Amino acid sequence: MFDIQNYCSFISAILIFQLVPGPGSIAILNATARNGTRAGAAAVLGTVLGDFVFMAAAVAGLAAVLQSNPLIFKALQWFGAAYLVWIGLQLLRSRISAEQNVAEPIRTPMVYFRQAFAVSITNPKVILFFVSFFPLFLNSDASATTLGVMMLHVTVLSVICQGALVLVGNRAAFFLRDLPSARRIATCLGGVALIGFGIKLAAGNR
Repeated sequence: MFDIQNYCSFISAILIFQLVPGPGSIAILNATARNGTRAGAAAVLGTVLGDFVFMAAAVAGLAAVLQSNPLIFKALQWFGAAYLVWIGLQLLRSRISAEQNVAEPIRTPMVYFRQAFAVSITNPKVILFFVSFFPLFLNSDASATTLGVMMLHVTVLSVICQGALVLVGNRAAFFLRDLPSARRIATCLGGVALIGFGIKLAAGNR
């Protein structure tokens, strides 16, 4: 279908990758828990846009440039690792009020959009993922349009899956908003997870 080889497997693979927790998922849940569905939706747009940039770059041949210039790729890896660790440390340092009726500081959705976009765009391994993933489902005689259709599939399914994550996260945040200790634990876990992702990326860059 659409000149995509093993179409059902292609869709299944995208859904499976969406279900695997990652820095983008944590950024979306963090935004939703702090400032509701609008913030979560903005974070979704940020991660999707970051992925789209990498997909477009992969199609345009940026992957070949990175592979032929390993120093540039390593620099991006180190930058991405450092940024993830910094975000994680910021979460660990954030203070959650012990008073039941004190709300989280209100921030504009654009703040969470920029944060999620930065988390997505500073993970250079994503571009290699798309470079290795797309050819698995391409026919030998596929046209350039097929790659555009594949990009569209990934984008639409990402929006659907991450949008569902916002709804689940908002529901959880509703029940936890009067439990500062639980919110503090959730925030700390998110920070530790981001630091872990950053360290893992840095370790792979040695």
